[in-house]
Order: sequence, then structure tokens, then C-alpha cells
Amino acid sequence: MSIEDLTLDEVERRIQIVEDNLRELMEQAAAFSGAADEERNATRISDQQEKLDALMARREQLMAQS
Repeated sequence: MSIEDLTLDEVERRIQIVEDNLRELMEQAAAFSGAADEERNATRISDQQEKLDALMARREQLMAQS
């Protein structure tokens, strides 16, 4: 299912999931050390942030339509 097909409730639920993922990744990044760990965590955080940005934009669209 593409992001454009999601309802506002589904978008809100996914935003919560991604925010939780980001919090967990930030905690992991603080706990781990080493270049490989840092790079992997930075990539994962960036991916989750992109998802969050897209979901937030979709939420704005849906709220504007209401």
C-alpha cells in the first residue's frame, strides 16, 4: 500500500511507529561505538527520518482535505 492510499488514522499510527523506531535507534547509537556501528545507525536513522517526513507531509495533505 502506498502512502497516498493511507487514511489519516493509518498515517497517525505509522508516525507513532516511526517515532518509536527513531527513539530506539538514537538510544542504540548512544550505546554503541565504532565506525561501522555509527555508519549503520546513521543510515537507519536517516531512512526512518525520511519515512517520518513523508508521513508528516501526507498527514498535512489529509488534514487540509478535511
